[in-house]
Amino acid sequence: MLKILLSMTFVFLWALPAIAGQVSGIDALFDNENRKQIQALLENRNSSPTSLVNVSRLLSHDQIAKLYEQREYQPVWFDGWRLRPEAGILLEYLRNAGALGLCGNDYLLTELEGLLRIQTDFARHSLPLAPTNRAVLDLFLSQAFLTYATHMVEGQVDPALAHVDWRARRRKADLLKLLDYATRSHRMEQVLEGLSPPHEGYRLLVDTLQQYQELSALGGWPEIPSGASIRPGGHDERLPLLRTLLLKTGDLADSVTTTTDYDTETEEAVRLFQFRHGLVDDGVVGPKTLEIMNIPVEERIRQIELNLERWRWMPKNFGKRHIRVNVADFSLKVVEDDEIVLQMPVIVGTRYRKTPVFSARMTYLEFAPYWTVPPTILREDKLPKIKRNPAYLEEKHFRILSRQEKGAFVDTEGIDWDTVEAETFPGLLRMEPGPWNPLGRVKFMFPNRFNVYLHDTNETYLFSNNVRSFSSGCIRVERPRELASYLLENELGAERLQELFEATTPEQVQIKPLPVHIQYWTAWVSPEGLTHFRRDVYFRDLDLDVALTEPAYRVIDQLEVNIGMRPVKK
Repeated sequence: MLKILLSMTFVFLWALPAIAGQVSGIDALFDNENRKQIQALLENRNSSPTSLVNVSRLLSHDQIAKLYEQREYQPVWFDGWRLRPEAGILLEYLRNAGALGLCGNDYLLTELEGLLRIQTDFARHSLPLAPTNRAVLDLFLSQAFLTYATHMVEGQVDPALAHVDWRARRRKADLLKLLDYATRSHRMEQVLEGLSPPHEGYRLLVDTLQQYQELSALGGWPEIPSGASIRPGGHDERLPLLRTLLLKTGDLADSVTTTTDYDTETEEAVRLFQFRHGLVDDGVVGPKTLEIMNIPVEERIRQIELNLERWRWMPKNFGKRHIRVNVADFSLKVVEDDEIVLQMPVIVGTRYRKTPVFSARMTYLEFAPYWTVPPTILREDKLPKIKRNPAYLEEKHFRILSRQEKGAFVDTEGIDWDTVEAETFPGLLRMEPGPWNPLGRVKFMFPNRFNVYLHDTNETYLFSNNVRSFSSGCIRVERPRELASYLLENELGAERLQELFEATTPEQVQIKPLPVHIQYWTAWVSPEGLTHFRRDVYFRDLDLDVALTEPAYRVIDQLEVNIGMRPVKK
């Protein structure tokens, strides 16, 4: 399409007038021409020449028509026949889109480069572009700004389309007001900078992406051949190659050692690599560590890009004081004023009962909690066991609450369990408080549509595992007393808190609402500057990678395209 446009005759209507007093009048004539051509392109695409129809189809942002209608079709980027300097600033940001994990061609970069090159040549001789091409250039620049701004503020993909269990409170912005302000006040650079997520984690990951892109341009890191495990204090012919890899990844400081001895310096570097990748940091280069080491830099770059996209889904503010759970890292952090004040391991849902991603507000703690069995667990786990052994109910401290009479229990004598199905279960299955209860001594409640919460557990041995996806969706915390103490000790005191942990009757304690963010990061940079990677335990990276390449998932392709007054759903 661009070739068709560029093959059109570029004409000049007249040279710049010599008399200064005539400039404003001639600019008005050019503005009028620009206005007519822009309106024609937006409103008459079905009756336009083929090349102009293609132009209209590239104008896919849902606000492009509204932008020009509000301006009565006056150009955004032209003053008369002269292009405003803000266009050049925008183009520089589009050229740098790859450094943010974005693709410049999503913003008509190729088309804009061609048109702007010709515009520059004409301007050098004080000649205007033909009216149609001025209009096309103005429209393309607006399309590029609106699309780029949308991607930076809301992301390229709607997370609700890419993941069935992901609810994000994305940022919003009035893009038309931003564009008007940027061009009228000559603040284009400030506006474009302000589109980025305002989080240090995002900025650090952008810096890391640049480092890995540079590393890729230099050939990445070497592949380590398979073989027996390399153990501290041993010898292996692969150690010089291993040191080269660790130097490239930044885990090993500059070293001139070429020996095949596994020295202390190399062991420390291996342990750091293992720590950054969520492995057991024992210094042994076994099959798991070797597998992670041999992931090429290009895959890591893509992993970083996917996590940058997730940052663009994040709210503007997490809260001055809040809890973050990273499902992929099996970890919980309490953050105050951007400082981590408490952290601990957690257990999350299995691959088949994934812990969802969402934000909510913790409002109370419940001590000595009952466990009401969720429908899925009742159907798949508990009912088959009850059918095999009706005494299972009493042995495991279960009772059945009546659905008809509040507070009453169902008498299980005489129930023919062979005929009972999950849909006809005689009530709500509930476990009594006690050391046998899978919720442990306390649960931390932040009401949400997924019925997910944090809680203690009676299976503490599971925390010894490096990969901790064992729950049915809720999140088990390793040190519930420490978390409860952080939330309540100042209000209740240590003695009262101990009483609550020893209680045998459920009791709720209200707290000042605290934001809780359940997230999924497989690449991030720690406050210490270490880049961490984790396995994609739920295949959400894979889902997002597919969504980013499929138009059906992309934000812009889900918007309603409105050319003139006629909405067209793509």
